[in-house]
Amino acid sequence: MSTVSDIITAMRNNPGGVRFNDLCKVCDHYFGQSRQTSGSHRVYKTPWSGDPRVNIQNDKGRAKTYQVKQVLRAIERMEVEHGTQA
Repeated sequence: MSTVSDIITAMRNNPGGVRFNDLCKVCDHYFGQSRQTSGSHRVYKTPWSGDPRVNIQNDKGRAKTYQVKQVLRAIERMEVEHGTQA
C-alpha cells in the first residue's frame, strides 16, 4: 500500500498516470472527506476563500491530468500558508 507521500511523489513525476483512488487518498488526507462521493466526481473543500474547492473526476479508474495538477497546486498552497506536509 502506498503512503500519501509516495503517491504525491508519483503525482509530481507523472501527473497523467495517477489512479483515481490514489488521488482520493491524497485529497482525503489534505482536505478531509469529500462533500460528494457518489458518481464520478468528488468535491473537496479547501481552507481559503475565492474558489474554495477541489473537484476531481474518475475517468475509467484514472485521474484527469489537469485535476492532478490542481491538487498539487492546492497542496503546495496549503504547505506555504499552513505549514502542512505529507
